[in-house]
Amino acid sequence: MYESYETLTFERRGTILTVRLTNPGSRNSVNQKMHEELSRVFVDISRDRETRIVVLRGAEEGRAFCAGGDLHWLETEARTPEGYAEILRQGVEIVRSMTALPQPIIAMVDGPAIGLGATIALFADICLMAEDARIADPHVGVGVVAGDGGAVIWPLLVGPNRAKEFLMTGEALTGAEAAEMGLVNHAYSREQLEQETYRLAERLATGPRLAIELTKRSVNLFVSQVMNTVLTASLAMEGITFQTADHREAVRAFFAKEPPKFGKGQE
Repeated sequence: MYESYETLTFERRGTILTVRLTNPGSRNSVNQKMHEELSRVFVDISRDRETRIVVLRGAEEGRAFCAGGDLHWLETEARTPEGYAEILRQGVEIVRSMTALPQPIIAMVDGPAIGLGATIALFADICLMAEDARIADPHVGVGVVAGDGGAVIWPLLVGPNRAKEFLMTGEALTGAEAAEMGLVNHAYSREQLEQETYRLAERLATGPRLAIELTKRSVNLFVSQVMNTVLTASLAMEGITFQTADHREAVRAFFAKEPPKFGKGQE
């Protein structure tokens, strides 16, 4: 069932399916291929009735969960309306399919979860982090809206005003800080994280399947209402900001390894 995937790798422990984001050398950043594969993998898993629980993690243990969208790919594809329309379609499908998946998803974050990586981690049903791992949504740092799901899930988890603080500044949180404010479920030491992740996965996998799956569906009726209201609009707003002078300056500065100087387009 999963042989066709190139950027996602799969491991099975009984009824627990581990899915690893796999982009070696790029901190598991989401390139065009991974974005497309993420838009359909949860639909495939929904048909895999051997799987009762999904554990989502990065392939480079400790180095990264996911560093976010690959700027080289985004800079090329988002420049045209047709290219961005496809990014938007796939982006909507990623979070909708995670929310609609019957089986619970546990995100195991043992390294940085940045931008789209943070969105994927937080749209999991349960998110567990290493205490010293970092999570952030710094879309604004490259001059674009946090539209790929951050504007949906952060306010749901920590409230609108706190979400706006972190989305408008892009400031990073450690796992310990994120757990304390309720952004993620729990933070553990690196030595404990994997053990605690699979202990919880095993507990859910051996519980009453239909009751657990329908509990997820019941809670996600509310999540989906918010998502359907916000997601497409926020992604469209993100698309607008890909065309701005501030974004062009951020990309120039990123590749030049310099701090950006925003506001040039408003002078």
